[in-house]
Amino acid sequence: MNDIPGVLLAGGLARRMGGGDKPMRRIGGRTILERVIARLQPQCDGLILNANGDPGRFAAFALPVIADGIPDFPGPLAGVLAALEWAAANRPDVKFMLSAAADCPFLPRDLVTRLAAAREEENAELAVAASGGQSHPVIGLWSVALRDELRHALVEEDIRKIDRWTARYKLATVTWPTTPVDPFFNANTVEDIAQAEQLAALDGE
Repeated sequence: MNDIPGVLLAGGLARRMGGGDKPMRRIGGRTILERVIARLQPQCDGLILNANGDPGRFAAFALPVIADGIPDFPGPLAGVLAALEWAAANRPDVKFMLSAAADCPFLPRDLVTRLAAAREEENAELAVAASGGQSHPVIGLWSVALRDELRHALVEEDIRKIDRWTARYKLATVTWPTTPVDPFFNANTVEDIAQAEQLAALDGE
């Protein structure tokens, strides 16, 4: 456990699955969101959920649910901003927040430790995860102090891609192996859910 809380980003519209909440799909008898929470709760100093619409549908998870503060579903950066502003208001002791996609059921158990260590070692302002030669900018550490700059980028500059914004800052990238399972596999389609069932056995869960 460390002093870094986490936000689970579940604000997407799941168009490729025909709508609905991707994190509520089941893999091996458990929802994806249950799996994400189980992976991150031991690593984070508390979790919150970023989701739009009726928060009551997540009541069973007993997590604070925060909606985007910017309208029209501008993407995961809006969820990150909502989390940073929540931290500033509710956890003034916190300097960094972890963000993770709520549809990644196999997140690494050393995610926060390695991201925090790399950010500190490289004296970086942000840190992101990578695997298989691909960066996963939705999964990273964010400085609460950058929240006003992020809001300006979203509202005034209409920046939507995370990479465009993180390119302005010193960024540490931490790479994880993809065997036996890519820890950042995410379930975007119905076919992905079927594949995740097989991966869950490889992952020991």
